[in-house]
Amino acid sequence: MTANSQSAVSNETVQALSQKIMDACAALACYTEVEGETNRPFLCPTTHQVHDYLTKWADELGMTTYEDAAGNLRSHLSGPTPGGPTLYLASHLDTVPNAGAYDGILGVVMGYAMLEAVKGQALPYAVEVVGFSEEEGVRYGVPFIGSRALVGTVDDMLELRDAAGQSVRDAITEYGLNVEEIGAAQYTGQALGYFEIHAEQGPVLQDLGVSLGVVEGIAGQNRFILNFVGQASHAGTTPMNLRRDALAAAARFAVAAEDVARATPGLVATVGVMQALPGAMNVIPGEANCTLDIRHAKDEVRLKALEHLLNVAQSVSEERGVTVTITPKMEEQATPMSDSFKTLLHRAAEAEGLPHPELVSGAGHDAMIMAAHMPSAMLFVRSPNALSHHPDELVLVEDVADALRLSVRFLHLLADENATA
Repeated sequence: MTANSQSAVSNETVQALSQKIMDACAALACYTEVEGETNRPFLCPTTHQVHDYLTKWADELGMTTYEDAAGNLRSHLSGPTPGGPTLYLASHLDTVPNAGAYDGILGVVMGYAMLEAVKGQALPYAVEVVGFSEEEGVRYGVPFIGSRALVGTVDDMLELRDAAGQSVRDAITEYGLNVEEIGAAQYTGQALGYFEIHAEQGPVLQDLGVSLGVVEGIAGQNRFILNFVGQASHAGTTPMNLRRDALAAAARFAVAAEDVARATPGLVATVGVMQALPGAMNVIPGEANCTLDIRHAKDEVRLKALEHLLNVAQSVSEERGVTVTITPKMEEQATPMSDSFKTLLHRAAEAEGLPHPELVSGAGHDAMIMAAHMPSAMLFVRSPNALSHHPDELVLVEDVADALRLSVRFLHLLADENATA
């Protein structure tokens, strides 16, 4: 198979498969733990129904499907050479509460559709479609259980406990899997690479007026909780120059975070939670707690801005006779995508006559985990209303069709590079 001799998938096939993708996403959204919304946390009972649905599709494609010990759904299509390289097409099947129909699920469904589009055509590599059991971090507060199992770094997560006190280990057992086999979930053999298709979850592609974007990299991020402590006192009897207003210090910090982000291209900084205590209209706040979430595609830019903001937190506190305690909650390094895979995606887009801007993902994805172990790439599909983690989340069938055409072309180009003599 060569990209020059292999014709693009027919328009009829693209249209039929694109509608099949949309129908599948809609059907899977109905498998939920909460009636009236899509809510599917890690290894909940309705995960079995999702796996059954996708396994039937995999069976039609001649794939071998199983659940690994982390609850990942693994559908394998063998290549021509035993032990040869494997391309992983993946995303996640868990959701946030009251979710939309496309976050994560779109990428898994498109993996099967891509293979249906090339059914009967010999690829010089194996392909495995993976539906990760957990990416969102909703149940256990830490994300990527599924992809971390695939790369063999999940052991330190097994003792985490959910709000009900159940450990990851016990959840796996209750679901019907053998946690003692968790080591066997790690991929073996030669990994050709990882490719994830995902709804953008933001407004960039919509603003550009294009259907697809090649992900340049995934932003690094830090999260903190800041606790400002001053002195609560009477709002009417305490002069302004004698106040130790904790909320005023926190508010100055929040504005500084916005100012720094607006002045630094590509930086986003968010104070998403703020609480004042004791919380009475006529009492000067003696304590204020807030969060900071800061992200950028380049670690050095993010860390420079972060150092400045933490210094601001100290200085605005000192000015007001307030103390501040800063507690780190999370740090993720920026993750660039594979240059070679990005090049193939751009070439595929050009072959299909599709615009192909590069953009940074501000959200975390399983590709962050996989990129440390194999060449990895992501393709974003436009979110026309820029909503995600929301029941009104949306993708357009015509954009899905563009993504399918580009992705099939990507498979052909990758085949050219890995064809045996």
